[in-house]
Amino acid sequence: MLSQIRPAIVLLALFTLLTGLAYPLAITGIAQVAFYHQANGSLVPPEGAPVGSALIGQNFASDKYFHGRPSATQAQDPAHPDDSTKTIDAPYNAANSTGSNLGPTSQKLLDRVKADVAAKRAAGWAGDIPADSVTTSASGLDPHISPDNALAQVAVVAKARECRGPRDRSCRRAARQRAAAEHGARRAEGLTPRGSEVRASLLPTRAARSW
Repeated sequence: MLSQIRPAIVLLALFTLLTGLAYPLAITGIAQVAFYHQANGSLVPPEGAPVGSALIGQNFASDKYFHGRPSATQAQDPAHPDDSTKTIDAPYNAANSTGSNLGPTSQKLLDRVKADVAAKRAAGWAGDIPADSVTTSASGLDPHISPDNALAQVAVVAKARECRGPRDRSCRRAARQRAAAEHGARRAEGLTPRGSEVRASLLPTRAARSW
């Protein structure tokens, strides 16, 4: 009996050490060396006091920033801390990733989309309203916007920042310098709304020419 139990105990201890201690420590060490930024949450900016993560969007109200997709995430209602069924809207709540779960036949979804489209028209959005600007992502945290979404907002952002047009180099240069200093260079299509000042200054040339 002991001759059969002993190998099992030895293997259990060995693999516990290998897979439960050695492997996690090795992967953590490799990640910290090879992928430090990603392994620590892709924080923005990478150094100094972080304002967010490049992987999680943020809700903006000011026209000076490029707005991300709507978010359907919610949070516990502070007025009812003991009732988990009581929630409030909390856009881009990373602790509660979720979609709206509303289908194309949902009247609630249709009413919200219509209201969002009307609000964007009133705010001065140009051309067709991109679908991703009025529909939530499956996670509710998506920081990315489509090129069409960015282009539709260029005129609004430029006006709010008092940029006169594509030839207003001083405005664009100041925005680039400020964005680079605060957040570092990011691709416009892959930016988090937490780094929306970067979006405003590092849009593709095609977007800049549409002012």
